[in-house]
Amino acid sequence: MDEKDEEPQDTIKICKTKLSVEEVSQLVVSPSCGAVSIFVGTTRNSFEEKKVIHLEYEAYVPMAEMEIKKILMDIRQKWPSVKNMAVYHRLGSVPITEASIIIAISSPHREDSLDAVKYCINTIKATVPIWKKEVYEDEDSAWKENKECFWRS
Repeated sequence: MDEKDEEPQDTIKICKTKLSVEEVSQLVVSPSCGAVSIFVGTTRNSFEEKKVIHLEYEAYVPMAEMEIKKILMDIRQKWPSVKNMAVYHRLGSVPITEASIIIAISSPHREDSLDAVKYCINTIKATVPIWKKEVYEDEDSAWKENKECFWRS
């Protein structure tokens, strides 16, 4: 197949296994693209002066996948030059420094892929039914609401 005929690819994976930046970035590489932009969301060790031990994620997977597909379709409308996109989100326990989400997007030039990645993470946080619980050192925990969520009252 000629590289001009290469079809754009969208990959979505919601899983309980450790995420690999290398694996996700390789999914979007294209000979026609000079840019691969990547966002990696990792677990940090504190929140409002509380020591975080790990995060726990839960999702309604069929709806989450459907919402992510809608976001990727929207990106294709807003940034027609975008070639390949991949969104991986981890469920279950995510230790400190490990990735809970990786978004990779390729385009011929950096501006479109950078803008598309920013739009993608912000929209995922606002619309996709994935919930996060912070587990603290003092054995306390708290489910966190994304401040951007459209369903917040």
